[in-house]
Amino acid sequence: MKRSLDLGCGRNKVPGAIGVDRHAIEGVDVVHDLDTYPYPFRTGSFGEIYARHVIEHVESAVGFMSELHRIAVNGARIHILTPHYSCTGSWGDPTHRHHFNCYSFEYFEEGHPADYYAGENRFRVLSVHVSMLKLWRILGIECCVNAVNRNRRWRIFRKVWEEYFSFCMRAREIRAVLEVLK
Repeated sequence: MKRSLDLGCGRNKVPGAIGVDRHAIEGVDVVHDLDTYPYPFRTGSFGEIYARHVIEHVESAVGFMSELHRIAVNGARIHILTPHYSCTGSWGDPTHRHHFNCYSFEYFEEGHPADYYAGENRFRVLSVHVSMLKLWRILGIECCVNAVNRNRRWRIFRKVWEEYFSFCMRAREIRAVLEVLK
């Protein structure tokens, strides 16, 4: 059975996961500041890690990803949920230190032109789903932007939207799923 971890769980912990938060509230199993390394877990402890609305708050996104790599087993799934940089909530929250787009997590893939930032910590991006405002969902824009998850040849839709239209047809969140490579 693979162990799962929910970082920054607050009161809304993933069922069956070990919940980590900096505040000792109901549902939190381990109280820990995610800007303090190392996390209180052994290397290779988890097969699944959830980080919902956390990575935008940490001091170092690269340090955070490195620590996730350390505590995960080879092949583990990392589930990251964060606001897209076009979302007003990404910029409106004064505690957000980082802002992400659809391509942000590719920096951790081997072969990316800037993969040296991640050091030896490698991931494979399995999918990046963008949720959008209701009007753009109804008009099918969200479906086009996420078509790349069904077939790589449709990546042009995401590229055009991200580079030319993302501040007109705004997104809400990015749901990225990464695989740990060791």
